[in-house]
Amino acid sequence: MAFTAKDVMELREKSGAGMLDCKKALTDADGNMEKAAELLRERGIAKAVKKEGRIAAEGAVGAYVCEKCGAGVLLEINCESDFVSRGDKFHEIVNAVAKVVAENKPADVEALNACKLDGATVKDYITNMTAVIGEKISIRRFAIYETKGKIETYIHMGGKVGVMVDAVDFKAGSEETLHDVALQIAASNPSYLVPADVPAEVLAKEKEIMLVQMQNDEKNKNKPVAILEKIIDGKMGKYYSENCLMEQAFVKDDSQKVSQIIGDKFKVVKFTRFEMGEGLEKKSENLQDEVQKQIDAMKK
Repeated sequence: MAFTAKDVMELREKSGAGMLDCKKALTDADGNMEKAAELLRERGIAKAVKKEGRIAAEGAVGAYVCEKCGAGVLLEINCESDFVSRGDKFHEIVNAVAKVVAENKPADVEALNACKLDGATVKDYITNMTAVIGEKISIRRFAIYETKGKIETYIHMGGKVGVMVDAVDFKAGSEETLHDVALQIAASNPSYLVPADVPAEVLAKEKEIMLVQMQNDEKNKNKPVAILEKIIDGKMGKYYSENCLMEQAFVKDDSQKVSQIIGDKFKVVKFTRFEMGEGLEKKSENLQDEVQKQIDAMKK
């Protein structure tokens, strides 16, 4: 029985399997849609659809630097369990997708899903790998740097935290210092590069909070607001030292600021820090609840 491209698309929508897998299943089933769907289930490919509604709040951050094109990528891909996130196969997936990002420079995850990987789209590749891994896999976010300078990346604890730094005016022999800066970002999580980068509304809110705190302080509550505001201006140095990379105390020698250990070795243009799973809902089911759900599903 012959089948058309429309049949392949229909099977793909029903099963969630990749285009090539659907085409092969229809070929093996002589065009019979039901038989093809059954083959996909037997091959463990269609089960990826059932995983789509589950929470993928584990995973890993990976990095890739393309020496030829000067592009760097920081990427987060999520899965369901810490066990899977630590496996070699999962990290192969992260590395493969990161390379695609560097080579194609997609605008967003949707555009990335349409890029090609292993003869299929990235979306189909992820669907196929979901079947292989046995857990939901989802690409969450990525950052791309293109520079004429030097890109440094650092991955901490197997992908729990990832950092990418773009440095220009780089002097030979400064590699260790640049790596230390990446370590600094991973450890201290600065929000901004320099004080001038802090948005005015953020500063205003921070000063407002400080003002309320001082007005609630017995030592300061009776002082005029104008005086308190001057005191607050003097206290902003602490805020900058905690939130701005160049003002932070260097983690390896807190007697120096990061800007001092860099000196004229290079200039940091920008940085990105991804912490795996930040902001994602974590799965909270206990083992008993999970087993009971599986038993209930079998009874249906």
